[in-house]
Order: sequence, then structure tokens, then C-alpha cells
Amino acid sequence: MYYEWQKVYIMQFTEGLRAVIWASQETAEPYFEHWRDMGLKYDYLVVGAGLYGATFAHEAKKAGKSVLVIDKRNHIAGNIYTEEQEKINVHMYGAHIFHTNNTEVWNYLQQFATFNRFTNSPVANYRGELYSLPFNMYTFNKMWGVVTPEEALEVIERQKKEAGITEPKNLEEQAISLVGKDIFEKLVKGYTEKQWGRDCKDLPSFIIKRLPVRFTFDNNYFNALYQGIPIGGYTKMVANMLEGIEVRLGVDYLKSKDEYDAIAEKIVYTGPIDAYFNYSLGALQYRSVRFENETIDKPNYQGNAAVNYTDKETPWTRIIEHKWFEFGKDSDGEDIPKTIISKEYSSEWKVGDEPYYPVNDDVNMELYEKYKALALKEKNVKFGGRLGEYKYYDMDAVVATALNYCNEELK
Repeated sequence: MYYEWQKVYIMQFTEGLRAVIWASQETAEPYFEHWRDMGLKYDYLVVGAGLYGATFAHEAKKAGKSVLVIDKRNHIAGNIYTEEQEKINVHMYGAHIFHTNNTEVWNYLQQFATFNRFTNSPVANYRGELYSLPFNMYTFNKMWGVVTPEEALEVIERQKKEAGITEPKNLEEQAISLVGKDIFEKLVKGYTEKQWGRDCKDLPSFIIKRLPVRFTFDNNYFNALYQGIPIGGYTKMVANMLEGIEVRLGVDYLKSKDEYDAIAEKIVYTGPIDAYFNYSLGALQYRSVRFENETIDKPNYQGNAAVNYTDKETPWTRIIEHKWFEFGKDSDGEDIPKTIISKEYSSEWKVGDEPYYPVNDDVNMELYEKYKALALKEKNVKFGGRLGEYKYYDMDAVVATALNYCNEELK
């Protein structure tokens, strides 16, 4: 079970009897020294109740280890946290759609949730013109009127030559090489520059390589062997992973680091690696995201879970309509008369903001390597996950890396 807010589960043994005392974090602090003297330690302290931390905590408990999970936020599940509003599970930190080709990871998560058959097929809105994503024959037909893959390839190759691109050196040149100048100008440039706050010429080419380009009429974005959304939301899934494990929420590990380190043999840390070292070498860069949520008194707002706004003038990058992650669109959602949308605004990150996307350019990766060297010197501390490793992770990769660490650590 897990305990909300700043309640702390305090154990004392008196004359062979165990008493359970509830207290705030502040009230609990004097007991840390008492616990240490009595030898009441956890095998593992897991910092962060997100997907990496929950996976490790579950496996450690299964291996017979004592585990304490703490999180700075007042809820579990990290950025995949969902909250029920108007009978709709709202993705409070942006859309998260699980997809994987890893059968081991898929089967592992089936213990904790039943997934629906949601298929991600976003739409691009460029000044009122709607295009199919990911880039596929529907996109090419709408843009150029072509009807065969050969015709589409001819247009792309011609526009690539006209741009004089041989070896792409940045995101702009890479995008034009993949989909031509027209699609770059309408569907890539504005969206990407809003997302990253930088000109496409100043962004590395590998970012655009993550976007699928298909010369088929297939608008299944991920096209993975397994994909979907946990029925009932991600929070329910993570709660099932943490069942029977002590969890304390609203706890800032870095403010009470010495005390918490003293009650655990080992630490699994999933927070920002630079924050762990008090930004001693400088702050790593991230992009942050701000959400404006709105409940609308109609059953259907945009007819799709995700619509990207690719012109530069529209301030938000996309609008998410949450009900379509779990409810079929064939009914127009009439069984739920309201809908909830989120407008997403990308912003430059500063210390104190919520970090979302690592800016994995050469400068930041060089700085990360220095922090990684410091991390390797930390005795009995494992740095893991998106923030601990300063790496963009899909959810399946988070689970896979956590399970790999479990196999090394808990065998």
C-alpha cells in the first residue's frame, strides 16, 4: 500500500511490541537517529515513484528486500500520472501512449494493467489545413496530389536536390532530405521550433530521425507490435506495482539527504543527476512544458486524441483530447457528455521548473559525462531513468533498463 501527502510510517519497538505512529515529515526527523541506533534500515531507498522506481521497487520486494519509495510530488507515477476528472483519465503531464516491440516488457506489465487497443494517429493542423501523421501517402497526396509512392519519392528527391543537400548537417537539412521542402515548411519547421525554442538549423539532425516516414497508407504512428493505454489510467497501474511497498509522498530527498541515506543500505535515484550534485558543474538543459486544461461542455471537441499545430503563430504545440485515449470515437463519446482538452506550450527550462526533454546536444552531453563520472564514484547509489541518465526514454525502454538493473542487482 502507499501513503499520501507527508505522512510517514514510523516504527518503534517497545518491549517486543511494535507501535505504529503517524506523523508529518517534520515530526519524523528526530526518529531518524533513533532508527539508525536500533539498526532499523531498509535494503533500498528508491527516490522517485515513477516507472523506473516502481519497477525496481516491485522486483526488490519480490526478492525479499525491504524497500522505501519516496517522491517529491504529492502523487505516484511521475510524469505518467493520470487523474480521473469527469469520468475521464486525464494525462496530467502530457500524452503517454505505451508502445513496444519488446515482448518481455509487454508481458511484464500485464501483471499490473489491462491495456486497450488505442492506436496513435495524430493529425497536423497547419492554418486550418489538416494532414495525416506520421508522414505517409495520405500526407503526400494532400500536399502534392500524388497517388503512388514513386511519385512522392520523385517530389522529395527533386526538392532535396533543389536545396543542394548532400550530407544533412542539421535538423532542417535532414527533414528536407526525408520529406521535401514543402512538408518541412508546413509540418516540421514551426512545430519543431516551438518545441525546442531554437531554429531548425541549430538543432541536431537525429531529432527528426525519430519521426516515421512511410510510403504506404499507414497512419499508425508507432506501428509497434504492442501498443495501448492502461484501462483505468497509468496511476492505477503504478499503484498495483507498488502494492505492499511503503511510499512517502511530498518528500524532498535532496533537502533531507543525509537522514534518508542513513536508513537505507543502497539508493536508487531517479531524479535529475545535476541536482543530486547541487549543480556543482552547472545545470544541464531541458525543455519544459506547460499545460492549460479545459473542461468543455460538449462530448467531442476535435475528434482525435492529438492534433499538432504546426504553424509558428499558434502559441501551443498541440491539443490533447483525453477521452479518446480510452473511449471509442465511433460513438462520439456521447456516454460522457463533457470532454477535457489540454493545450501544450513548450518553454525553456530553468532550475525550479519541471524538466521534460533533455537537450542532448554536444555541449550538454559533454557536461552530462562529467556528472556521470561523479555518479560512478558515489558508493551504493544507482542513477536511473530519464533524469538520472539525462536521456530521452520511451516507457518501454524505462521498464527494460530497470529490469536489466534488477537482474544485475537482485540476483
